[in-house]
Amino acid sequence: MTALADAVRDSVGRVRDPEIRRPIAELDMVDGVEVDGGTVRIALSLTITGCPAADRIEADARAAALAVPGVERVELALGVMAPARRAALVERLRGVRTNPFGPESLTRVIAVTSGKGGVGKSTVTANLAVALAAAGRSVGVVDADVHGFSIPGLLGIAPDVAPTSLDGLILPPVAHGVKAVSIGMFLPPDDRTGAVAWRGPMLHRTLNQFLTDVHFGDLDVLLVDSPPGTGDVAISLGQLLPSAEVLVVTTPQAAAADVAVRSGLVARRLGQRVIGVVETMAPAVLPDGSLLDLFGSGGGEAVAARLSTADEPVPLLGSVPLSSTLRRDGDTGTPVVLADPTDPAAVALARLAAAIGARPRGLAGRSLPVRPG
Repeated sequence: MTALADAVRDSVGRVRDPEIRRPIAELDMVDGVEVDGGTVRIALSLTITGCPAADRIEADARAAALAVPGVERVELALGVMAPARRAALVERLRGVRTNPFGPESLTRVIAVTSGKGGVGKSTVTANLAVALAAAGRSVGVVDADVHGFSIPGLLGIAPDVAPTSLDGLILPPVAHGVKAVSIGMFLPPDDRTGAVAWRGPMLHRTLNQFLTDVHFGDLDVLLVDSPPGTGDVAISLGQLLPSAEVLVVTTPQAAAADVAVRSGLVARRLGQRVIGVVETMAPAVLPDGSLLDLFGSGGGEAVAARLSTADEPVPLLGSVPLSSTLRRDGDTGTPVVLADPTDPAAVALARLAAAIGARPRGLAGRSLPVRPG
């Protein structure tokens, strides 16, 4: 029966932990497999007591074992890792305790910024993340807008869902294929809409923890939903993510465009590269063919032109029209690119994701992880 036991171990070992997103064999969770005729007994060790993914892991492991020819019945026992074994796993996952998104990282980091609040920056971030994930990329989102966090709601992450802590390593929730972390997930369950009144040093420590203690795994893209303005958090992000690319969001209104230019200039001063501008609340075509331009027009093009230099042109990458569907889908936690992909706003956001995905990450000034032979 050794061959059958090996086949079952191999099949079960390929089951992925839904939180850590790696095969359970790689996580040292498979303790043993015994075969008695057509009956297979499997022992697994979960990472923590009360693991929220326990039912999912048990069901997937049972299904994987039953899929092996010759297996008729599965008996599955779940245990919990001993502290020393769990600590060894955490160290393997964490690696060196530094910012994994520093200059040598192969993950593309894009900070979505704006000069003013209320221009749709978080909505752009959430939809861009989901669209990139739907295109097959591994995507994470850091909600750096600590005072005005909204990413959990826009992604449909319920107020009672909190990240799992594995000996200090934080496993972020996943929604629509996107891993996300926000300060709102760490507030008491009965105060998830409460105010966070923190000053600069506390904000910096929080952002640093989001980048070093949250286990995103291997990401293709990390999106950072930055707070509006050019204050403490913008400076901290410049220090923590000096190689980040910056996407500036503005409305067509001249007043918003003026402030958006400032955010792009500050990002550039901090060493980050402005890769484009997104215009939200742009004129929308009504059913009768008339144009609804509540906020005017041309703001996005103006910001792009003012941020462009001879050496670094900044394009207008997208213009997202006014849309009640966009607002409604955001309120329900299902981004419009998924819920109503034919809506004009969804089409514009999908095109933005395609444009972002097609742009190679610049290597200028980066230290590449290669050694002379």
